[in-house]
Amino acid sequence: MIRRTLASILFIGTLAAGAPMAAAQVYVNIAPPPPRVEVKVVAPGPGYVWIGGYHRWAAGAYVWVPGRWAKPPRAGVVWIPGHWKSTPHGWVWKNGHWH
Repeated sequence: MIRRTLASILFIGTLAAGAPMAAAQVYVNIAPPPPRVEVKVVAPGPGYVWIGGYHRWAAGAYVWVPGRWAKPPRAGVVWIPGHWKSTPHGWVWKNGHWH
């Protein structure tokens, strides 16, 4: 009985760890800088999609996150890039996602 309960707890914990968590929205009063011009290196293989770099907000400043190649999670999906959106409360980041 105890083993079954522990196994259930571990299984549920594994599921929770793989589930996407909603990030708290952070509003920034400073507009993001323009995206950098990136040089794309050769794709690591067929079927990879370029995910462009972006500025993220960290420790009170914008930090550049370089672009990368990624394999889509399944056939027929496209990458919708993340972007900064201006709101009455300031700038907020909208995550990129596969659609």
